Amino acid sequence: MTDSSFRRLSQGEFIALMGMMFATIAFSIDSMLPALPEIAEELTPDATNLAQLVLTSFVFGMGAGTLVTGPLSDAFGRKAIIYWGAGLYVIGAVMAYFAPTLELVLAARAIQGLGAAGPRIASMALVRDLYSGRQMARIMSFAMLVFMIFPAVAPMIGAGIIALAGWRSIFLAFVLFSAVSTAWIGIRQPETLPVEKRRPLQAAMLWAGMKEVLSHHQVMLSTLIQIMIFGILFATISSVQQVFDITYDRGGNFHFWFAGIAVFAALPPLVNASLVVKLGMRPLIRRALMGQIAVSAVAGLVFLAMGTDAPWTFWVFLVWTAGQFAATGFTIGNLNALALEPMGHIAGMTSSVMGAVATVGGAVIGAVIGQLFNGTPTPLVLSVLLVAGASLVIATRLPREGR
Repeated sequence: MTDSSFRRLSQGEFIALMGMMFATIAFSIDSMLPALPEIAEELTPDATNLAQLVLTSFVFGMGAGTLVTGPLSDAFGRKAIIYWGAGLYVIGAVMAYFAPTLELVLAARAIQGLGAAGPRIASMALVRDLYSGRQMARIMSFAMLVFMIFPAVAPMIGAGIIALAGWRSIFLAFVLFSAVSTAWIGIRQPETLPVEKRRPLQAAMLWAGMKEVLSHHQVMLSTLIQIMIFGILFATISSVQQVFDITYDRGGNFHFWFAGIAVFAALPPLVNASLVVKLGMRPLIRRALMGQIAVSAVAGLVFLAMGTDAPWTFWVFLVWTAGQFAATGFTIGNLNALALEPMGHIAGMTSSVMGAVATVGGAVIGAVIGQLFNGTPTPLVLSVLLVAGASLVIATRLPREGR
């Protein structure tokens, strides 16, 4: 689409490439989970919950970067923004590697998240350049499969790096990962936004585009639900290692348990990809939210009535956690596709506004819930129950999508 030599990658390679772009986020967050106890011991021994901010600071940075990367990709092309974002991501990773205090680590992680927004948003707009409607949802489902599988190995990679070279060396792995993914897209994927379709960075045009996004009913409903889904996801990720370690004394094998959860959670994107063309995005979103509510209600009752002393309650928490991750396979990709379907002419702007609002809003919800940790999973589970219930109420108002 950029010129006469434009060619599409095979669908398999394209999905794998987009999955790796999306997996940058999962790798940057999940590989840090095994490091949280050591970070807390070394940098914040008197307030161990603050180590969670190593995760949420990255998310906040990503949310802030998300607001600008879409318009930039609409103006300069998708690949240019991926390159610039990757460069900033690497700078943040190197800074975090050398940072001597928790405050500086958090600042570096925010810069790293700012850079990660480039590949995240530009890749989403790139998918919209090539696909639309339920076919886009199908492609997003397969890309989400890679995104969901990667958490199965990311904590094990992190644990292996910690054992070999210490927790700070995880940041060097981020540099290597970014180099490989950026080289792949640079060599294999042609630019998908031709010069004649780019939107110049003019304040009036940017303001008009932002107003169009913010006033579109379907986009805003999708974004509101994403805020809550991301809040659930970030809250779960922030607290899960502490629950395994402090509540159930299983921190030493946490990365293996988390791998099992991630493998299970990789199945829903496959199911979604096979069902979404037939059933549509909206019914699958609603059913996933109802599943989250049901699982959270049961787990909440168990923890309120029985506490966490009985060994079998660990399995209740394990099933609950797997359910939260599995639900994202039926929600995130479908919500993105719903929002972008009517906004192909400003896909970058839409991805930016939606991604920024959803990510920052979700990070705030996740950080607040994470800080409620009291040695048990009860605050987390009950908070998720409330947030999922609110999401379902909003989801009932989603309009029907095109085929």
